Amino acid sequence: MGSSNVIEVNDLNFAQEVLETDTPVLVDFSASWCGPCKRLAPIVDEIAAETAGQVKVVKLDIDESPAATKRFGIRGVPTVVAFQNGEALGRHVGLANKKTLLGLVGR
Repeated sequence: MGSSNVIEVNDLNFAQEVLETDTPVLVDFSASWCGPCKRLAPIVDEIAAETAGQVKVVKLDIDESPAATKRFGIRGVPTVVAFQNGEALGRHVGLANKKTLLGLVGR
């Protein structure tokens, strides 16, 4: 599922993969039943490939990871949240283009 550049995260490894890294992280909160999430996936994969080594791109299934979903107030999917040094810097709810998502991590 997805490209090898996108890391699957869940409630168990969210802190380690997202909050405890110095690298900017783009988190794609999605769900398997979500149509717009499926359309967003190739854009997220493209960003992961283009920013490899500069930005960490991860995907989280909200149904499998309710704790992280609740902690960051995710109410609709897809929601993409940018994190830096454990802080949520920006978010975009709904389908977005690559430029909008790269803007969340200052790229």
